[in-house]
Amino acid sequence: MKITKMFMSLALVGLLFASCDDGKKKEAEMKAEAEKMEMETKMAEEQAAMEAKATFDANTIAAVAMGNENFTTLVAALKQAGLAETFMNEGEYTVFAPTNDAFNKVPKATMDVLMSAEGMATLQNLLKYHVVAGEFKADAVMKAISDNNNAYNVTTLAGQNITLSVTDGKVMIKDANGKMSTVVMADVEASNGVIHAIDTVIMPKG
Repeated sequence: MKITKMFMSLALVGLLFASCDDGKKKEAEMKAEAEKMEMETKMAEEQAAMEAKATFDANTIAAVAMGNENFTTLVAALKQAGLAETFMNEGEYTVFAPTNDAFNKVPKATMDVLMSAEGMATLQNLLKYHVVAGEFKADAVMKAISDNNNAYNVTTLAGQNITLSVTDGKVMIKDANGKMSTVVMADVEASNGVIHAIDTVIMPKG
């Protein structure tokens, strides 16, 4: 009888230990599963972030300009001025981008000076004169012009103004010297702003 009770006690203890071991095993399995899910979620988030950045980088103002044969001179000027990287970064810009034909109107001697090391500061100021902080698509530009009696003054990154107006349905830009340029292609979208192509390089004062 005592032996039977002893065996029963040992069996009960064994069951308790087995139950305890099963509980710990299940707890460990649940913890491992939770860690696995957390790791998978983190990896998925990192992958999504990498893909989003790759998409952003491929569609920045600089990337769009580099991929457009009409802006090769502008791209060369941005690189020479050390500004290309600016338009690869996050932000919102509206760029009134001179086409190659627009740059061809600038006297060669002037372009030679601008593209030289000595002309870098002047080139930087010139290029910044074509850029406005914020994203302004064609419909917003047209409305602003209409709301301001067909003479909308905008401050550029160069700190000087340009004046936007509409003539025969086309957006015109008057620079600080009274020279006019026409928007020939609007709303070229980019991940950090928008590009409006213009047919003449606009010039700041000084």
